[in-house]
Amino acid sequence: MATPGFRIGLVGATGQVGKEFLRILEEGPRQDLPISELRLFASERSAGNVIHALGEDRVIRVAAPDPAAFDGLDFVLTAIGDDLAKEFGPAIAQSGAVNVDKSNAWRMDPHVPLVVPEVNPQAAAGHYGIIAGPNCSTTQLVVALWPLHCANPIRRVIVDTYQAVSGTGWRAVDELRAQNHAITANIAPEVQIYPHQIAENLIPEIGGLRAGGAFSEELKMIDETRKIMDLPDLAVQATCVRVPVMVSHSEAVHIEFAIEFSPEEACDILSNAPGVVVIDDPKTHAYPTPLRAAGHDPVYVGRIRRDPSHPRGLSMWVVADNVRKGAALNALQVFELIARNRWFRGNRDTHAPFGDRLAVPAR
Repeated sequence: MATPGFRIGLVGATGQVGKEFLRILEEGPRQDLPISELRLFASERSAGNVIHALGEDRVIRVAAPDPAAFDGLDFVLTAIGDDLAKEFGPAIAQSGAVNVDKSNAWRMDPHVPLVVPEVNPQAAAGHYGIIAGPNCSTTQLVVALWPLHCANPIRRVIVDTYQAVSGTGWRAVDELRAQNHAITANIAPEVQIYPHQIAENLIPEIGGLRAGGAFSEELKMIDETRKIMDLPDLAVQATCVRVPVMVSHSEAVHIEFAIEFSPEEACDILSNAPGVVVIDDPKTHAYPTPLRAAGHDPVYVGRIRRDPSHPRGLSMWVVADNVRKGAALNALQVFELIARNRWFRGNRDTHAPFGDRLAVPAR
């Protein structure tokens, strides 16, 4: 490229994913993603505020789904709601930038790649200007499953999640803190975010209830895992539970393989897999925990053991920072993937399948 670095935009700069994205950038330059420009966008309420990022004070601009706002940018991360993402994606693509979107708006669109770089990097090559990032609970699951599947095909996955309140947003984090303080003070906790008190409790409900008794979070994990791993018929079952933890999702994963697989083989494969760190010595109480994962990049795996109920089964425990690896870092890794391979072709295709969905802002 003609410029010495890449020009990046961030829509949703004041949200929790946007703040984490900026935090990662502040940690130091990334070899595959030198940055020459950073534009920050947010709602009218935040517009005009100043954020110090990459050594400069940067004024937040009003976010509007207008291609002109993103003219000259190479990448734009959108960390906004589903409805807004449906408006912004086509506008960003028309501007010539690559949009990596963290909402649910585009994940299952057949024309939009759903990408986790450790799993399906080649999927990003065929984009039309929009690339979706998966649900945070799906991200860590597929990072752990994929290297095992490459060695021994997976036939079935049952996953039970223990999801931190930060997956709902920082208002939920604040409510958990407030409820903890209330309980300590012997005051009845106030309940606003969830249908039940979350402090000292578990809530087996994430998202909306769907036909058949599953909640939407569980269906996301099923559908997204199949799409990312390109296994449309993979048998997947999920039970998603909200737990009183601030940051980091945990998952109990039970896997049926095509052939018998020893825990030692699986441990060796995962120990050499990109993005994975194995902590597995139960005798010394060594296994992943949410506190250990918070603020760190890897997907942590432990408790790798045989499933005595199935001759070809293994069970394992998977933990990752849901805001970092589950959202912000994955998006940044997609930017690096596109930049490294110069996969900019698709975003300038004037026949993009969602081109007619471009939102034209009021003048």
